[in-house]
Amino acid sequence: MASTLQGKKVAILVANGFELVELTEPRQALYEAGAKTYVVSPADGKVKGWKFTDWGEEVAVDVALDKARAEHYDALLLPGGVMNPDALRTQPRALEFVKAFFDAGKPVAVICHGPWTLIDAGVIRGKRMTSWPSLKTDINNAGADWVDEEVVVDQGLISSRKPGDIPAFCRKMVEEFAEARYESATA
Repeated sequence: MASTLQGKKVAILVANGFELVELTEPRQALYEAGAKTYVVSPADGKVKGWKFTDWGEEVAVDVALDKARAEHYDALLLPGGVMNPDALRTQPRALEFVKAFFDAGKPVAVICHGPWTLIDAGVIRGKRMTSWPSLKTDINNAGADWVDEEVVVDQGLISSRKPGDIPAFCRKMVEEFAEARYESATA
């Protein structure tokens, strides 16, 4: 897996309350594959993670959401957690940022409750995907086909259900990000 993503830049969009393991483990897999990752957030300085049932560690914000541009990145990672996507889906700038990746045909990886942000960005109609089971109705109502599988790939959208799916999610995310047909983003 080493260097398969050499030179690729991946944005990780989060607000406070993201599920910590859904950021740290995929970020590590991206790093091991050679990608550079950038935490993008509406929060200033640091953003606080959630560790299953309580607050977890803080993670440094690399790029403020209001300054982030999808054209500066090759791919997007959307961790879940309940609070994180629920906060992001109410912020027009977050939805514009997410939609720009889809408009440009860049790959997007999302896990757990992360699809809430995609629903409000209006980008999943006609897609086949998975998520935390409680999002099934939301996803179906948004025009996507929800399935109960460990990892699903549909036209550059990589999705998984839960933290237990992270190993398969990471493998497929790295594979899909490496296979994406796009020019490397400029800084």
